[in-house]
Amino acid sequence: MSSSAGAVEAVSQRLNNFLARQRAEAQELGDEAAMIIDAAADALTGGKRLRGRFLIAGWRAVHEARSRAEDPPAPVIGAAAALEIFHAAALVHDDVIDNSDTRRGRPSAHRALEARHRASGWRGDAAAFGRSGAILLGDLLVAWSDDLFEESLAEMDRSRDAAAATAREEYARMRREVTVGQFLDIAEESAFRVAPDEEHAGRALRVASFKSARYSIQQPLVIGAALAGGSDAQRGALAAFGHPLGMAFQLRDDVLGVFGDSAETGKPAGDDLREGKRTVLVAYAREAIGTSARQIVDELVGDPALDDEQIGSLQRTIIDSGALERVETLIEEYSSEAGRALSGADLGHAAVNDLRELARAATVRVA
Repeated sequence: MSSSAGAVEAVSQRLNNFLARQRAEAQELGDEAAMIIDAAADALTGGKRLRGRFLIAGWRAVHEARSRAEDPPAPVIGAAAALEIFHAAALVHDDVIDNSDTRRGRPSAHRALEARHRASGWRGDAAAFGRSGAILLGDLLVAWSDDLFEESLAEMDRSRDAAAATAREEYARMRREVTVGQFLDIAEESAFRVAPDEEHAGRALRVASFKSARYSIQQPLVIGAALAGGSDAQRGALAAFGHPLGMAFQLRDDVLGVFGDSAETGKPAGDDLREGKRTVLVAYAREAIGTSARQIVDELVGDPALDDEQIGSLQRTIIDSGALERVETLIEEYSSEAGRALSGADLGHAAVNDLRELARAATVRVA
């Protein structure tokens, strides 16, 4: 189970057990309650379990610095599963905000609930029901993530209360930061119009930091290290590794959001352009083109009705302006910075090697 595949399997099993308990508790509430439980199960299906894997990697890096390698204990697996539930909540809310039709190649939660409304022959606006239901689904998943995280901390030996308190503090920090980051993201879709052009890239990187880098990689690593009783120096080294890696991860996501294969990403090609995401790709492209071309880009980015030809035109602009090459270079720079952060750190050697493998998987990917 110390392997990545074993960790993913253990986290998935903990999720299945938790979900079975929730389903059993909801049985007496009727078919409508079963609908939101089914939707939660769908939201938790699939994915790379990346945040759970990084939490376990953080635990291993500290644990193996002073002890022999062993399988992560139940509290660590439970905490990793709690992060996956929180991530599912974030995706459900993100799809409502972005009005996305698909997620991982399937209907997004609000679209699935909309379809259930229609199939049931219920009265009223099916689309409005889907959106409202998905907001509540995301809230339920946030509550579940708290429940499972606290349940996992309660399984720890009382002698590790200080470690549990630190993990709880870092988990709360993650939740606050990603929520602010999500707001910064939607604000930037409008605020870019009044911000100086030369600030756009920096503002996009700020969004990437709070919405993704800290939440996806840095904080899971730090939470895992805290559960292992890691020192300030150990948690600091993992944070110094996790943040630049998280930035590289998000920049790769930005590239895939414009150029990714829908068969791999599970979302339509160019979806970030239709949603109006003011990414570093867009910022760099705007820096390199003339005023008239910049006005055309601003008119197109954020139009949900963009057709394939318009998407192709924006893609060519991004490539020809050198923006894609600049972002690929930035990904390499962030990845190198992450690698340097682990040099000389008081962390388990085998675990550090695994972290480097996870880093490659996070930044060299097609989905």
